[in-house]
Amino acid sequence: MPLVIRKAERRDLDSLGRLGAMLMRAHYAFDRLRFLAPGEGAERGYAAFLGSVLESDEDCVFVAEQDGVIDGYVFVALEPLSWKELRGPAGFIHDLAVADEARRSGIGTRLMQVAIDWLREHDAPRVILWTAAPNEAAQALFRQMGFRDTMVEMAMELPT
Repeated sequence: MPLVIRKAERRDLDSLGRLGAMLMRAHYAFDRLRFLAPGEGAERGYAAFLGSVLESDEDCVFVAEQDGVIDGYVFVALEPLSWKELRGPAGFIHDLAVADEARRSGIGTRLMQVAIDWLREHDAPRVILWTAAPNEAAQALFRQMGFRDTMVEMAMELPT
């Protein structure tokens, strides 16, 4: 069967939770001080989090499905003007997750294209995303799609 990109549904929540927990584990491995530890229940928690936005008009989750298996998802949202971030209204790509065994097959690119199209249809004037500093593969994909560097997040742990 061909790859299908479609809006996520409640029936996808187990797969979304699995992929979201995979995303948590990857970020935690990048920096154990900055990112949340993917403890017990991470799959259930991430599924509940993504499930909470499925009916929203301001957010959308798309899944990549092939042969009944969800191999990836993208979570995108419309964001208002932010004085804190010094930016006007924007579309924000919060998550892009592709299962390890499905990487380098074009799924990430296809999910990003659908997310960007959704933002364009909803009149977002720009698209913003964040990526973990060590995630060079993701950064290469985003640059190839036309994204540019605009900010650098820095963190410092305070002794307790």
